[in-house]
Amino acid sequence: MGDKTQLLAMLLAVKFKRPLPIVFGILVSTLVNHALAGSVGAWVAHALGPEVLRWVIGGSFIAMALWILVPDKVDTEVAESTGRFGVFGTTVIAFFLAEMGDKTQIATVALAARYDSLFAVVAGTTFGMMLADVPAVFLGDRIARKVSLPLVHAVAAAIFAALGVLTLFNVGRLF
Repeated sequence: MGDKTQLLAMLLAVKFKRPLPIVFGILVSTLVNHALAGSVGAWVAHALGPEVLRWVIGGSFIAMALWILVPDKVDTEVAESTGRFGVFGTTVIAFFLAEMGDKTQIATVALAARYDSLFAVVAGTTFGMMLADVPAVFLGDRIARKVSLPLVHAVAAAIFAALGVLTLFNVGRLF
């Protein structure tokens, strides 16, 4: 919570006041982006051996734990104009670009490398994105005023750090 896609969702909702095309734009963009990221993760898992992969994934989760502690900023210029694409098209393009190299995209790559079901990983990460961004579209800045973002970032960082340590010590096979 509190990442740049939520900020972008709020910004688009405030600017266009048309939540449904924004929500569907987020869904389409996330499905495409995470399917590509998941495919990369599956390829990485196949290309590396299980021992190397375990260290890469464990290190990635620990890096994600640290990265989560750095607050995201949204590029307001992306959301400022709709041009010829309309609300839906602008949302798809803005979200796809915002997700490039973002924490959720990197997490999708790592999860797809760790687990064999590309469909389940993409479905899960997309569902998570929708759970995080749809309320931001409908509730806008009400969420920002009520949620302690530093606390959310700390909890998310702790979860990623735990996943990284468990993966490094090969405890992840229990899951």
